[in-house]
Amino acid sequence: MIVKRNFDLRKVFQNIRSETLTTLLVATSVFALHTYKAIDIALPFSIAGILGSALAIFIAFRNQSSYARWWEARTIWGGIINNSRIFARQIIANVDNAVAIGKANKQEADLHKKEMIDRQIAFAHALRLHLRKQNITEEFQHLLTESEYETLKNKQNLPNILLQTQGIRIKEAMQKEMLGAFDNISMEPNLATFSNWQGACERIKNTPLPMNYQYFTKLFLYVFIFVLPICLIGDFKKMNIDWMLIPVSFIISFVFSVLNKVGEINENPFENSISDIPMTALCNTIERDLKEALGEPLPEKLEAKNGYLF
Repeated sequence: MIVKRNFDLRKVFQNIRSETLTTLLVATSVFALHTYKAIDIALPFSIAGILGSALAIFIAFRNQSSYARWWEARTIWGGIINNSRIFARQIIANVDNAVAIGKANKQEADLHKKEMIDRQIAFAHALRLHLRKQNITEEFQHLLTESEYETLKNKQNLPNILLQTQGIRIKEAMQKEMLGAFDNISMEPNLATFSNWQGACERIKNTPLPMNYQYFTKLFLYVFIFVLPICLIGDFKKMNIDWMLIPVSFIISFVFSVLNKVGEINENPFENSISDIPMTALCNTIERDLKEALGEPLPEKLEAKNGYLF
């Protein structure tokens, strides 16, 4: 799922507003103090170089850890898509086989296939809402019976309850011989995999990176912002281009600030922001693929808005 994302410079500056304003304020103040001879302090540029190197190491480590979390989340949802397709194929093939050998009524078999596959689609939607801490909505009400939907409203962990119901209905289908005696051996591990992936998503959601990474990275960034103009002013004065202090300080601090913000944003991939895992679009993919396997009309495909999928 590749989406061309539009670059909006305004949003970039909005995300680093405090760092940008601080840089301009400090650089302008240092320039003004030196211009009007109120103060004549200049530090060696090597100090800024050492601080910048230390800051780069902190930011690189933080960004690497944040991206690893984001990519793990995307990999998990890729697995949910793939295994949902596998689960639907198992249900359809096994139930159709029971009809073919005369052990199941075709009408009942078709109803069972639709029920199981619709509930699997509902699981994906429920997991998305669960991770984003959004209340249950009517958007997957059409996938469940009225009684099951009403029961879900009172539950704390909707995706877990849906998987539990899937397991129960598999056992009941085996008793009615709509599923073979050994079909459960291949289908139950699939349900266990969904449970494991749900737990992995909850781990990422509920266990942020240690706060000391964010605190000290932010602290070093602001120390660098304050020290940088004082380290640059001496060299610019020697070249009689004092005014260059402000744009150069701004550009250097801008680069570090953006890199720091990238790691901060990628750290939490389930917050329903533009940089998160596009779970709504992924759920739409699952619903379209599984409905197609059943031979039912497909829901409308979600398209990117302003270059973003949610």
